[in-house]
Amino acid sequence: MTKLDRLAADIRRCRICVESPLKTPLPHEPRPVLRVSRTARICIVGQAPGTRVHASGTPFTDPSGDRLRDWMGVTSDEFYDVSRLAIVPMGFCFPGLDAKGGDLPPRRECAEAWREQLFKLLPQIELTLLVGQYAQAWHLGAARKESLTATVAAWREYGPRFIPLPHPSWRNNAWIGKNPWFEAELLPVLRREVRRLMG
Repeated sequence: MTKLDRLAADIRRCRICVESPLKTPLPHEPRPVLRVSRTARICIVGQAPGTRVHASGTPFTDPSGDRLRDWMGVTSDEFYDVSRLAIVPMGFCFPGLDAKGGDLPPRRECAEAWREQLFKLLPQIELTLLVGQYAQAWHLGAARKESLTATVAAWREYGPRFIPLPHPSWRNNAWIGKNPWFEAELLPVLRREVRRLMG
């Protein structure tokens, strides 16, 4: 078993947000979800699993995943080929729902406990897709702009290592409509890079 295998196994057993949370404990049993390998050259960094992913244990098994695969220009089989594509959300467990029924933010415990050591064991990653503001804040730091829209609009500044993306949720249909450059300019480059790295 490699160091990466051992670390991934440790993450999948993680109970920090229940046993030693920073604030309110996770309101349900943890089920960490991630997909990593020593050969994947692309990594998707999303927010955290939603209710469907918490139930299935497989990331992006929802309409958002369908849209993300379309943005990337990959099939479902390609997307779930862990030898070619890693998925490392900011929070590994479903964080629960807020009063309005929306997903809560990713738990801070996850990133602080695991993120740095995990990415040290993924040096082969050449392209990281930063899906949403939490991923962009962590990976871009001070280089992130004042808003998600501004960050995604500045996508050329972060390449070839990073491509920032909005969340592929239907809730962002209006955003996509207001920002036609996203589909016209960014997505063709994203698809080309994904295809190059997936072979």
